[in-house]
Amino acid sequence: MTEEEIIDLVQRTLFSIAPEFEGEKIEPGSAFRDQFEIDSMDFLNFIIAMHEATGVDIPEVDYPDLETLEGCVGYFQKKHQAPKSELEGE
Repeated sequence: MTEEEIIDLVQRTLFSIAPEFEGEKIEPGSAFRDQFEIDSMDFLNFIIAMHEATGVDIPEVDYPDLETLEGCVGYFQKKHQAPKSELEGE
């Protein structure tokens, strides 16, 4: 996935979880929870939706990596470049 594809996916996913914020700019380094006042359940729904959209397993230990737009871009770029065995946690 390219950076632009990841950003687009994150935006669509985030705004589907919190539609009242659609159209607002996402600050790359700021936590989604702080920017959009989403709660932990909304964030979990975001994680689940990103897993479903990308097919990438996201263990709970990695959740902090996905709290910002920058973090999501780095995480999914890394996961899509990793050999299949790394994606499966082997």
